[in-house]
Amino acid sequence: MTANHHRGRVLIVAGSDSGGGAGIQADIKAVSALGGYAATAVTAITVQNTLGVTGIHAVPQTIIAEQMRAVLSDIGADVIKTGMLASRETIETVVGVLEELARDIPLVVDPVMIATSGDALVDEGTETVIRDQLVPRARLVTPNSDEAQRLTGIEITDLHTQIEAAKALREMGAQAALVKGGHVDGASVRDVLVSQRGLEVMERPRIDTPHTHGTGCTLASAIASLLAQGHSLPEAAEQAGDYLHEAIKRAPGFGAGHGPVDHMWVMRD
Repeated sequence: MTANHHRGRVLIVAGSDSGGGAGIQADIKAVSALGGYAATAVTAITVQNTLGVTGIHAVPQTIIAEQMRAVLSDIGADVIKTGMLASRETIETVVGVLEELARDIPLVVDPVMIATSGDALVDEGTETVIRDQLVPRARLVTPNSDEAQRLTGIEITDLHTQIEAAKALREMGAQAALVKGGHVDGASVRDVLVSQRGLEVMERPRIDTPHTHGTGCTLASAIASLLAQGHSLPEAAEQAGDYLHEAIKRAPGFGAGHGPVDHMWVMRD
């Protein structure tokens, strides 16, 4: 047993994706592939595949809160990661439990607001609660450029505006912000991390593929897994980014739309 045997526990609070490429399913795979332990509180059950979401069944608020309490009171968590919290009520429920039981546990917030397809997933009221209640509690917030633009009001067109948005998110209370560059034009993808340590830019060649379903969930959960195992934030962001890059490269090509990435490539290497 290593000294880290009690670490690596990630409680994921997010929606389920029946297609297995995003949401809780992607989260569990990413946390596990990188050596962590995944526990979950399911916020919604979605009916979806690579072509899109055709139905959403919300889980009752009491059940969301009770799932979180059940995990935190027994198994515990080294990091909590939030994904799709589709309504204002859900965010307020989650924040209530965080205040009650998890004030000292680092929180990784993937502010799921806009799908890969560009569809808005939350209404304005929900957006406000994400901005006012979730972002200020975050050890790290991981928006794509569209989400960062919605949260900060800064139009993101290049590296400079990505950095500005990341700094603005820190001013809004997040301890660190990773503004992803997948939706920003260019031959390479640049992700910008702004934290107490300053600015870090991670650059990787862009992979030309439609198979990017669940990349946001996967990256945030990979970072959460590494943080939970004691890695520093810059180290976790860098390693998680490399892991995702390879997972996109090896995407199995399932489905007729935006297919999933290969979460488990590390096990077969």
